[in-house]
Amino acid sequence: MNEITQSFSEHEQIPLRKYAEKAYLDYSMYVVLDRALPHIGDGLKPVQRRIIYAMSELGLSAGSKHKKSARTVGDVLGKFHPHGDSACYEAMVLMAQPFSYRYPLIDGQGNFGSPDDPKSFAAMRYTESRMSPYAKTLLAELGMGTVAWEPNFDGTLKEPTLLPARLPNILLNGSTGIAVGMATDIPPHNLREVVSACIRLLEEPKATVAELCEHVLAPDYPTDAEIITPRGDLLNIYATGHGSVRMRAVWEKENGDIVITALPHQASPAKILEQIAHQMRAKKLPMVEDLRDESDHENPTRLIIVPRSNRVDTEQLLNHLFATTDLERSYRVNLNIIGNNGKPQVLNLRELLKQWLTFRLETVHRRLEHRLDHVVDRLHILEGLLVAFLNIDEVIHIIRTEDKPKPVLMNHFDITGTQAEAILDLKLRNLAKLEEMKIRAEQEALGEERVKLETTLSSEQRMKTLVKKELLEDAEKYGDARRSQLTEREAAQALKEEDLVPSEPCTIVLSKSGWVRAAKGHDIDASTLNYKAGDEYLHAARGRSNQQVVFLDSAGRAYALTAHTLPSARSLGEPLTSKFTLPDGAQFLYAIAGDTQRKMVLASSWGYGFVTETVNLHSRMKAGKAMLSLPGDSSPVEPAMIDSDDADTAVCVTSDGYLLAFPLADLPELSKGKGNKLINIPPQRLKAGEEHMIGMVVVAKGEEILVWAGQRYMRIGRKDLQHFKGERAKRGHKLPRGFQRVTRIEVAPD
Repeated sequence: MNEITQSFSEHEQIPLRKYAEKAYLDYSMYVVLDRALPHIGDGLKPVQRRIIYAMSELGLSAGSKHKKSARTVGDVLGKFHPHGDSACYEAMVLMAQPFSYRYPLIDGQGNFGSPDDPKSFAAMRYTESRMSPYAKTLLAELGMGTVAWEPNFDGTLKEPTLLPARLPNILLNGSTGIAVGMATDIPPHNLREVVSACIRLLEEPKATVAELCEHVLAPDYPTDAEIITPRGDLLNIYATGHGSVRMRAVWEKENGDIVITALPHQASPAKILEQIAHQMRAKKLPMVEDLRDESDHENPTRLIIVPRSNRVDTEQLLNHLFATTDLERSYRVNLNIIGNNGKPQVLNLRELLKQWLTFRLETVHRRLEHRLDHVVDRLHILEGLLVAFLNIDEVIHIIRTEDKPKPVLMNHFDITGTQAEAILDLKLRNLAKLEEMKIRAEQEALGEERVKLETTLSSEQRMKTLVKKELLEDAEKYGDARRSQLTEREAAQALKEEDLVPSEPCTIVLSKSGWVRAAKGHDIDASTLNYKAGDEYLHAARGRSNQQVVFLDSAGRAYALTAHTLPSARSLGEPLTSKFTLPDGAQFLYAIAGDTQRKMVLASSWGYGFVTETVNLHSRMKAGKAMLSLPGDSSPVEPAMIDSDDADTAVCVTSDGYLLAFPLADLPELSKGKGNKLINIPPQRLKAGEEHMIGMVVVAKGEEILVWAGQRYMRIGRKDLQHFKGERAKRGHKLPRGFQRVTRIEVAPD
């Protein structure tokens, strides 16, 4: 036991919290720096950098033959990147897809996926690859002392920490990645635009983001779709380093059909067709008759949408499709990059280009210094070789007679060890008479180059001019026109459900038990329909299939459904309680249908009411919307619809036969509430339940009303109604004998 305790005491003991915190932070930093975020210098993540370097080591330049992708992946894993082969190959495929990368780094041969399914690429044993011409901009200066080198994972080889990119690849191809606690989304850009901005910043170091955006107009994705983000939003993205870009498909009309010719970045044609077809199957796109995909080699994107007729509003239809399918997409922008200081940071456009130019100037400086060292060394050797040629007989004699000619040569001619080694390494063929002339010519050329290099290195302005010249050369060689055109448009809005459904007349029928159904047409006698046992007709409303139907309950709450979603009247319908949640003890009383602007008077049995529009009753809530405030134990009376522009008179009647007509203009228009008093009923009679308002109607000129008392009714014309006219909130006048117990009131049918 003591031995065990002693062995544990020999090890370091730290709190679990501290250990877990350190382990997580170490893992986080590894993910951020060595996996997920690109470096500003070459715009690559470690796995991408290693793939490109391994391909250069294999000699897979743009002019070489393609080699199996498995060969490259094997070299990458075995020499530099000991991780999964599938992840490595996927990173390699991505750099070869022209629809994923704006300027692909790899030239693939075989199945490298398609826009329909970018991950449908063939296995690496089937595909072949080599580097694209553009990749030369990353590797051209690699062996010129431009970058630092570090040991690979097992210390047997060296690999570059960065690639000496001649162009700001970080912006040209962009990057995406998810690290720990942070992510990056850098969109691709146009080479010529970015180079132009770099040159502007070299010439005007104090140029603002807005001035640089005169050159970098927007991202440039590898697709011909439109960027519709407003100019102000794009400027804000480049000023802050984050935001979003919206892209929209390009279309044209051809013989009445809609032809989609370009899709947003990474949008799948098959998925878009499925999204549209799904809406068609759900009967949410009645204006579309057919869909076709006519894409081929000559037309990579050609999707055909066939409208049902020439009367279909094409703009409106496409606006709906843009809002509900991937024909319009939004892309997040987050310029989160590992900067020159080795730390992740979100940069605006100016800071990003400034840091990259710092990296580029430093790279060129190291390249020139490396070349200068090489020139100086060569001049030193040439100086020694010239001494040997001027004294060739003595040199030959020393070499032939001395056991160790090197120190003798050094002492005799006062030359260095390097020069002596160069003399000893001379081949006999180089002792020709013309060799002295070649040495002097090379000395002269290298002397001029040395002066030029020293002059450039000593002048900051000359360095900038050199970088500018090289940028322009590469822009001329690899640049192209912008693909993603800029067209400022508002974001698309989906059509309302009622706009997508055929507009047909229908009658909504509500039963006493709260069951609902819809019958086609307006000539339906709802009372003659079949009802389930113990149930009967309660109320009906006439509307259209694409309109909202409102149901008013006894608690004054309103609930809404679209008419076309209701079951057919050929069935018994379905209970509204399956769609809505009613307050305890409440039940459905009335159905209301019509245009959203249709007006009505909502009133309670205590004689309070107000004018409102149908749209105010619409609610998406399952629990409905509180619409009519009910005083005491009152309940809603049947809403009085205002269907005529010249409807000017409101008529109220109580259960005891008091009738009052007053100007409709005296009623307030509210969105909800209790309203104003319509007719005066003695409070004691209201509270005792002895009298209440039976109902009300709104009449226009020339209309008559019917007042019912059981099976008897009384017709009151416009002229007779003058007898009952008064001010709102008055008692009104008593109806004749026989109508002391009124049961309902309605506008007389034509």
